[in-house]
Amino acid sequence: MMNSKNIGLFLLLWIFSASIADAQSKAEISQMTTAFRSKYKADFLEEERSPFYNKAEELKLLSFYKPKTKYRVACTFERTPNAKTFDMATYSGQVRKYVQYGWLKFKFKGKDRQLAVYQSLRLQATEEYSDYLFIPFKDLTNIKTTYGGGRYIDINISDIKDNQLSLDFNQAYNPYCAFKDGYSCPIPPQENHLTWAVKAGEKKFKGAH
Repeated sequence: MMNSKNIGLFLLLWIFSASIADAQSKAEISQMTTAFRSKYKADFLEEERSPFYNKAEELKLLSFYKPKTKYRVACTFERTPNAKTFDMATYSGQVRKYVQYGWLKFKFKGKDRQLAVYQSLRLQATEEYSDYLFIPFKDLTNIKTTYGGGRYIDINISDIKDNQLSLDFNQAYNPYCAFKDGYSCPIPPQENHLTWAVKAGEKKFKGAH
């Protein structure tokens, strides 16, 4: 049986270990988010169709929440059986062919949450993006601090291991429509209209639309 001194020492070691683990987790999330956003900005400059192609100065007007560990959540993945192709609407009025690939289920602030995951039939047919999955969503930050049309998160099928996945809302980004007109950006389907605020990822663009 541990005496009071041993119990006190054990608690101190446990708190110290938890603090180290928390610091490591924050550092890891910060590094991952920094790397993601660096590539995100680089892609804007290199992609000819992007609203900021060769416009490095405008990238200074992008705005983001600070990365937070609580917005990287552990999810259970459930495949959608016999999913049918449907037309996902876009803000240009066009439609894109998608299929619901499955659901991500997780807890956030003590409540059960879920997000639908989609696969583009057009991208599925390409070698480069056949592994690509798409998570468009709206939440209670829209219009207030983030783009009113919702935001996106990309994942890969290979990210799902044993029906488990870490979903990182710190990597939520704006569609091209948030910056300029003339793009066909998918509108998040109703099942991905969240009733809570995702204070992570990209904020409203500071420049003129």
